[in-house]
Amino acid sequence: MHSAFMTFLILAVISVTVDAYSKPLSCNGICINAHDPSVIRRDDGMYFRFSTGGNIAVHTAQSIQGPWIYNGAALPDGSKINKTGSRDLWAPDVAKFGSTYYLYYSVGTFGSQDSAIGVATSTTLDVNSWTDLGSTGIESVVGSKFNAIDSNLQSADGKLYMNFGSFWSDLFQVEMTAPPTMIAEAVASAIQIAFVPTPPQAQEAAFGYQYGSHYYLFFSVGRCCTYDVDKPATTDEYKIQVCRSTSVSGPFVDKNGKSCLQGGGTTVLESHDWVYGPGGQGIISDPELGLVLYYHYVDTRIGYSDAQKQFGVNQLNFSSGWPCV
Repeated sequence: MHSAFMTFLILAVISVTVDAYSKPLSCNGICINAHDPSVIRRDDGMYFRFSTGGNIAVHTAQSIQGPWIYNGAALPDGSKINKTGSRDLWAPDVAKFGSTYYLYYSVGTFGSQDSAIGVATSTTLDVNSWTDLGSTGIESVVGSKFNAIDSNLQSADGKLYMNFGSFWSDLFQVEMTAPPTMIAEAVASAIQIAFVPTPPQAQEAAFGYQYGSHYYLFFSVGRCCTYDVDKPATTDEYKIQVCRSTSVSGPFVDKNGKSCLQGGGTTVLESHDWVYGPGGQGIISDPELGLVLYYHYVDTRIGYSDAQKQFGVNQLNFSSGWPCV
């Protein structure tokens, strides 16, 4: 009887912990086609959502909750980068510098290290307005110390930095030029900012964000994709974690003080209720909701395929010094 009671108590604690995550806010319109989302709000209030698929799918809405409308591909002809995958771009990141928008994208194939990060520019964000500039100089080949995908531009102290990486020693950072079209230093000088030492080093999708006196490094850990074909073991699916530092380049530690270079990471959002495998995250300030965390996820009530990935949004709270939803 005692053993049964303890088992019940443990399961209850686990349930309370998992159920503590808020469900995603409602989403209207086209809320699929949302893998690896990057969201930006134009000065006129229009939201643009860029995502993996169809040479960077572009959706727009007047509210971050929609209704989202598909506009077309950002780069319908693909990239001028001469690598396999140049006609199937993925993992976008969009940022504004001055009066110009910069769209970063990844060229490569799944599970390969022969990769590059490219960039295109626009003054409006609209489809048919993007000019592809090709490679940023962040490239990798078999044997490189990193995998050159999953870009995220970040500014700090008057300089621009690119966070990037996926598996293969995980996350790195390199300084960029201004305007941010090329690396400012040899890519071989990129510094490692996060690392999971145990195989398969499943960490990617870095997103840097400054709040107060700290720089927060968000990232996704676990397996991202093909859940409908080969569902991972419990807890091995995608989840969103974070470390922080007083410097944009680290050293980063988690809430327990564990180094982000030694597998540290405080979980911000993981599978709960009907939300499965949340990841590919970003942060944006909404005029009505305040700071929000956006991401893709599987709705288990709908389906597990990559094509069914949903666009998720949760309000984000930093009141404790650590982000929570």
